[in-house]
Amino acid sequence: MRALAFMLACMLVADTAAAVSVRDDAGDAVVLQQPAKRIVSLAPHVTELLFAAGGGNRIVGTVSYSDYPPAAKAIPRIGDNRQVDLERLIALKPDLLVVWRHNASARQMEQLSALGIPLFYSEPHKMADVPDTLERLGQLLGTEQQANKSAAELRKDLSALASRYSHRPTVRVFYQVWDRPLYTLNSSHIISDAIRVCGGENVFAQMPMAAPQVGVEAVLQTNPEAVIAGSLRDRASQGADFWKKYPTLEATRRTNLFTLDGDLLNRPGPRIIAGAAALCDKLEQARNHRGERP
Repeated sequence: MRALAFMLACMLVADTAAAVSVRDDAGDAVVLQQPAKRIVSLAPHVTELLFAAGGGNRIVGTVSYSDYPPAAKAIPRIGDNRQVDLERLIALKPDLLVVWRHNASARQMEQLSALGIPLFYSEPHKMADVPDTLERLGQLLGTEQQANKSAAELRKDLSALASRYSHRPTVRVFYQVWDRPLYTLNSSHIISDAIRVCGGENVFAQMPMAAPQVGVEAVLQTNPEAVIAGSLRDRASQGADFWKKYPTLEATRRTNLFTLDGDLLNRPGPRIIAGAAALCDKLEQARNHRGERP
């Protein structure tokens, strides 16, 4: 009997030791009894994070626009970030959901939470949050070695950007998400952090909404020195060229109208560091234009 009790105790300790618990970006505990083997990613940036953390081959379902890295294109789609086919999701038998609340309806989030499947909420607000998220996902997947390596590389690149640009003369920036109608981002979005790291200032940082719609007049009144537009591949947009018809705008006068790859900047995943590097380069061009005749 004592031997049996000892064996049961050892099994209990082993099970407890196998369990892993991390906090997600909402501050909630996510507990798994063993590393996740079947994961559903409910956002493009989440898919990129999971691949970088060493778990790309464990993603059994994802949503529209999860197209990076190229291997992600082969993963079955079960909806988009606004609406998910719950029957198809359940049929995939996931042991972990990694979600993004932006644009998702409250009802959709309630339905996902009610499934009883462990759920990790991902919403990095600063670039330094991205490597932190990688490490936490690595814990949930049991791929700490790969996740920690990816995180260390991102931290190194981010530190280099901050050292080079964060103390450069400030450039006042209007970040344009979309031009029909005009949308921008406030200080809570990770792009504002990228602008800050590059030595810039988001002219609409203090807006109460995360992604507010603004008018042309409001932009003209703030008179930014540079306009950065994130391109959207599947939508017709003029990008930063929209402002060429407003010659009094300082950004237009100084030829500081820049359009960058929106996927690198709008997705709060591993590639945002590369997107920030491209943004920093454009703001440095804007500084150099100060010495030229406007």
